[in-house]
Amino acid sequence: MSDLLEKCTVCGGLIDEEDLFCGNCGTEAPHRKDTHAPTTTISTHSFTCSGCGAAMSYSAEASALRCPFCGSTKLEKGKDHKVIAPRRVLPFNVKEADAQQILREAIGKGFWRPPDLSERAVIKNMVPVYVPYWVFAADVFTYWTADTSQTPYGASGDWYPLSGEHRARYEGVLVGASGALTPNETSQLCPFEMEHAVPPDEVDLDHFTVEQFNVARKYARPMALSGLESLERRSIDAKFVPQNSRNVQANLRVQNMSSEPMLLPVWIMAYQYKEQVYRFLINGQTGKSTGQGPVSYQRFMVVLGTVVAVALAIGIIAVLCGGIGGALAR
Repeated sequence: MSDLLEKCTVCGGLIDEEDLFCGNCGTEAPHRKDTHAPTTTISTHSFTCSGCGAAMSYSAEASALRCPFCGSTKLEKGKDHKVIAPRRVLPFNVKEADAQQILREAIGKGFWRPPDLSERAVIKNMVPVYVPYWVFAADVFTYWTADTSQTPYGASGDWYPLSGEHRARYEGVLVGASGALTPNETSQLCPFEMEHAVPPDEVDLDHFTVEQFNVARKYARPMALSGLESLERRSIDAKFVPQNSRNVQANLRVQNMSSEPMLLPVWIMAYQYKEQVYRFLINGQTGKSTGQGPVSYQRFMVVLGTVVAVALAIGIIAVLCGGIGGALAR
């Protein structure tokens, strides 16, 4: 992978070698103009939410325009422009009724949640959205060192040095490219079963809300590198480094990194509880969920009162024991 940058022929902005078009003015990258495969598409239903800034293409059957991410109705129609076209799409597997059931079951769990949350929560909005992700793959070469307390028989020291090499191929490393969902939210929805992805023309995207790519590939690449390093370090710790070890060091080299844009299915839901609205997300393929929720202040006060009472009791016992000990000493 080269680090060479080109300049846009229109505005002069720098363009990464893997960029499809200039992030500043939208002009197609010079090195992409001679390719035969379609790398861009024209969005004819493009809107930008003035509430959260999300850019999306709406379903052709949408009866009312409302941002699925923040619920705002203040959407501005944008001009037709070139956007990154997905190479593959992962179809929805979780139906609407199943998504509602997943929400009810998930928000009802947890000690700190109000006990009546699942029954009293009112679903205000739920939209199936195709969210953009970058999917990375790379080869990783690692040289690692560590000290272990599992010393050989007859050794005079308490620690013994270890070292080794490891090569691995990682695929399907996901980095969210959403402008409305946070990196933590897009990460919490993973994993997805990427082997079920299909070409875009096999999914009727015109009847879904599709968020456009808001994170350029060059900005997603550092996050992918961090993810690759975390995966490799966990692999080294699990397979090669003994449990009783210290000073574990790993020097990684990432090679042959490649990436492709994909659209992944996510149910964007909003529910209301006592005048407060919370966002809830569901992986539209596996049903894995993440979201916000209220805290039961009654339970918090009960726990806090119990902790204070126990602390006071321990203090009183300590004072009494100290007094008794002093009397016996006299």
